[in-house]
Amino acid sequence: MNHNVLNISCYKFVPLPDAAALRELLQARATAAELKGTILLAEEGINFFLAGPATAVRGFVEALRNDARFADLEPKESWSDTLPFRKMLAKVKREIIRMDHPTIQPAQGRAPSVDPATLHRWLAQGHDDDGREVVTLDTRNAFEVDAGTFDNAIDWRIDKFTEFPPALRAHKGELQDKTVVSFCTGGIRCEKAAILMREEGLSHVYQLEGGILKYFELTDGAHYHGGCFVFDERRVLDTGLATDTLTASGEFAIK
Repeated sequence: MNHNVLNISCYKFVPLPDAAALRELLQARATAAELKGTILLAEEGINFFLAGPATAVRGFVEALRNDARFADLEPKESWSDTLPFRKMLAKVKREIIRMDHPTIQPAQGRAPSVDPATLHRWLAQGHDDDGREVVTLDTRNAFEVDAGTFDNAIDWRIDKFTEFPPALRAHKGELQDKTVVSFCTGGIRCEKAAILMREEGLSHVYQLEGGILKYFELTDGAHYHGGCFVFDERRVLDTGLATDTLTASGEFAIK
């Protein structure tokens, strides 16, 4: 199989008052490069999933980095033999990931993060570096969790991300005095989730830097079972970032 299509996912929380103008520019730029995928823009930042020949994809990212607001973008990469998107869409939304919780503004300050190697070590030893019990909290929708998740991860069976805040308040007592690592596909949802948990009074909260995809990229995937659901035609990626043979079916949209 000839894996010659580069797939990237990336996001950044950064103030974008010119989101509408950026949409026009980035739609035209991506279309000219014959890329396929989705670019979401909001006043809180950017979130995008793109695929195409490596030269075109990386050229798009380099052009984006010329804008100082995006200079530090570090997309997560995977490969496929076909384009997993059918068209190129750039959209302006109210939020790049909808939580309906306006006080959560990651651009004004992130919650602490833990890198994949450190989480891998914590899970292997059963505690963090201070000896505190470590639990992983899956912030994704239930159908995504069903494709795969970390061993013994907490899963509140939410159907959309706007259900996370009330679920947290219902279960917050179970997380007290533990080190909580929130995680999601690429980091965007667990970043908002970690900030909310801090605001709700949980002291030892981290977000998994880069999400599951970065964990797959930088570790051997241990302590994770199954695959990672992705929102394109590949459906599920295994720990080697290849299409899982037991893929999900049907049409889904991130909520």
